[in-house]
Amino acid sequence: MTERLDRHVLNNGMIALGEPIEQVESVAFTFMLPAGAALLDEGCCGAGAVITDWLFRGAGDMDSRDLIDALDGLGLHRGSSVTGSHISLGAALEASNLANALELYADMILRPTLDKDQFDLSRQLAIHDVVGLDDDPRQKVMLKLREQFYPSPFGRSTMGNFKELNALTSDRCAAIVKDRFNLSGTIFAISGKYDFDSVCKQLDKLFGRDESPDNLNITPGPTGTQYTHIQHDGAQVHIGLMTEVPPITTDDYYDASAAVSVLSGGMSSRLFTEVREKRGLCYAVGARYHTLKNFAGIACYAGTTPDKADETLEVITDQFNRLGEGITEDEIHRAKVGIKSALIMQSESSSARAAGIASDHYLLGRVRSIAEIKEKLEKLSVSSVTDFLSRNRFENYTVVTIGPKSVETSEKP
Repeated sequence: MTERLDRHVLNNGMIALGEPIEQVESVAFTFMLPAGAALLDEGCCGAGAVITDWLFRGAGDMDSRDLIDALDGLGLHRGSSVTGSHISLGAALEASNLANALELYADMILRPTLDKDQFDLSRQLAIHDVVGLDDDPRQKVMLKLREQFYPSPFGRSTMGNFKELNALTSDRCAAIVKDRFNLSGTIFAISGKYDFDSVCKQLDKLFGRDESPDNLNITPGPTGTQYTHIQHDGAQVHIGLMTEVPPITTDDYYDASAAVSVLSGGMSSRLFTEVREKRGLCYAVGARYHTLKNFAGIACYAGTTPDKADETLEVITDQFNRLGEGITEDEIHRAKVGIKSALIMQSESSSARAAGIASDHYLLGRVRSIAEIKEKLEKLSVSSVTDFLSRNRFENYTVVTIGPKSVETSEKP
């Protein structure tokens, strides 16, 4: 299959990207709007989560019921998400309904009703999700971990917190939509079956209004504390650990990804083998590479019992530190196979590719082809990863725990 990247820039600066997938009858698209959690004023933590629901409660001349009926009538599988940098609104659907779907999304982005009577329902759903984190301490510990690890406000929770969600008003959220839904900083990406010329003509018609560029720059603030414990009277201790690595914008990205895969790429990985299988210290353990535009880290989670928590953390940090002592050809081979398998599955999903090309453009200023990524992966070797590890030693760890007892760690102040 020949890869092709379509690209079009609207007069107002909005960027449209496309990657066709042969032999599919579906299409997926996403709008990345520059209204992420890190871009909002203090006191608005969680506003993105409220807004992504509120937008679906009426747009154009449609009320909430009419809009939902119109979306469902297109057989549209909609999705939304909030990151530190963007609010993303997307959908997957049968290709013949694309034009009608784009009209509806244009109404939601440019002409949302923002009905004040509907606002509290959206806010209560966001509050409910935050309260529900008490029943999902694994997600809660990782959210708190990113908040402590990244410089403020880049680690700000995308879900929000109870206090600031309760204080949010409809007027404040409506102002965010007006001020932050800036088309000049918006990325539109599409993948699957589509006619790019037709899509661009429609985008120019729907979104072609003039708009001033938004040159908002965020000055990184301080990071959080190295160790944070959240008391929770449960039977388990949930451990989150993060350490710095180069971001995706650097040449070290692929070697960093391979190193993470050696640590946690499957049942033969070091963390699973050493922490869970050999020692029986925990029921779950894993790590993954997490990147923002200018910062990145390896984020690790482990769930264990209170009596084994100290040893679990000690063995995990030991495995991180020992990675630089050497890796094997078999480990690199398994890492390459695992990463390529995930890449192939992503390339066959129109939704995943639409999100991927939009993310690439934001993070890198360009879109990597699948062929390029495969070529980079093929060049990975024991020597390249070992060299990366020699230049990027794991020396400082940010740790967050949730459970009935704190954990003894050298990262405590």
